[in-house]
Amino acid sequence: MAAQSSQGITTLLEAEKEAAKIVQKARNYRVQRLKEARTEAIKEIEALKARKNAEFQAFEAEHAGSSDQSVALVEAETESKLVSIKEAFENKKSGVMENLLSAVTNVQPKIHKNLRAA
Repeated sequence: MAAQSSQGITTLLEAEKEAAKIVQKARNYRVQRLKEARTEAIKEIEALKARKNAEFQAFEAEHAGSSDQSVALVEAETESKLVSIKEAFENKKSGVMENLLSAVTNVQPKIHKNLRAA
C-alpha cells in the first residue's frame, strides 16, 4: 500500500507540474497576445493620425484660397468706401464751414427762460 500511495503521490506531483506548465504557457500566450494587440493598436493609431493629418492638409489647402480671396475682397471694399468718404468730405466741406462761421458770427442774444426777474 505504501508503494501504491507513493506512486499516487508521484502521479499527483507530475500532474501538478504538468498543470503548472500549462498555466505558464497560458500566461505567456496571454502576455504575447497583449503585446501584439498593443503593437497593432499603435499601428492603427499612427495610420489614423496620418489619414486625419492628410485630410486636414487637404481641407486647409482647399480653404486657404478662399481666405486670400476674402482678404482681397475686403481690401477692395474698404478702399472704395474710403474713396466715397473722401469725396463726401470734399463736397460738403465748404457748406459745413459756412454753417459754422454763420453760427459763430450771427449771434442773437436772448434771455434764458430760467432767468428770474430780480
